[in-house]
Amino acid sequence: MPGKRISLTYHLLQEDQVATRDHLEFSRLLTQITMAARIITQELRRAGLADMLGRSASVNVQQEEVKKLDEFANETLIGACEESGLVFGAASEELAGAAHFPLHGRSGAAYAVLVDPLDGSSNTDVNGVLGSIFCIFRRPNLAGPATDADLLRPGRELFAAGYILYGPSTMLVYSRGLGVHAFTLDPGVGQFFQSHYQIRMPACGPVYSVNEGNRKRWQPGVAELIARLQTEDSPAGKPYSTRYTGCLTADFHRLLLEGGIFLYPEVRGGDGDYSGKLRLMYEAMPLAYLAHQAGGSGSTGREAILDIVPQSLHQRVGLILGSKAEVHLAEQMIAAAA
Repeated sequence: MPGKRISLTYHLLQEDQVATRDHLEFSRLLTQITMAARIITQELRRAGLADMLGRSASVNVQQEEVKKLDEFANETLIGACEESGLVFGAASEELAGAAHFPLHGRSGAAYAVLVDPLDGSSNTDVNGVLGSIFCIFRRPNLAGPATDADLLRPGRELFAAGYILYGPSTMLVYSRGLGVHAFTLDPGVGQFFQSHYQIRMPACGPVYSVNEGNRKRWQPGVAELIARLQTEDSPAGKPYSTRYTGCLTADFHRLLLEGGIFLYPEVRGGDGDYSGKLRLMYEAMPLAYLAHQAGGSGSTGREAILDIVPQSLHQRVGLILGSKAEVHLAEQMIAAAA
């Protein structure tokens, strides 16, 4: 039927017809995650009227002040994972360590979920765009108790990844290795419907996204790259525009659809050393996975994000994401400046 809307439920059922048992379980898990997304969406819409803006009384493991909505989103997503009966453990940038759920009654719990529960939370008090990012691993061997080692794996081993974007519309974007698809929440029906199918990131794009306030502290080569993108000698053959929202999810979503490059490179600290800020497991890895699935790329500037073997749950890295042409150019210019 022309104009027929395809629900997320129908889409998953269609994929499951040719999928393995793993994918059937994933459909149930993704349904739980989207339920959490609907709850968070509702809370965000009334946050200013429900005393949910501003900071809570706690700090997270990175010693950052936690906002009330951070706590709410974290509890909602972690709770949804536990309630699915499919997840043996979950980790979040708001938690010091992984939460390992009791296996009683969930002997088939094969999945680990890592989340950034509320990306861009500095935007909460100004009614700015926000997101939630997630990635999923599957235990290769279900024998024995689950440990943190089951989570500390490179992005090449991801089973799935995605994000929820809370903007004018609430959107789910995900991939389980079968292409990148996007679904938009119809609030009147309470269901997600397909809005983009098999997304392909353009080979190059018209925008770059970076916090230029850090320019004087960027790792060598990045300032030269930005100067290049501002000229006709860019990969697109024309000067790029700047787009930076303070929400990684929103900036990446634009690049996914329109092409371009996002950078949060390593910056020089007070000790003179360069280090990254964004979290490998909760931000860089899942979005690099999505970029790769859509034909783009993700890098630290020196190595592919998906090749990094994590050393800790809260490891930080420099991050360069986007179209292949721009990411490749960034790697070349950083290498030349080293």
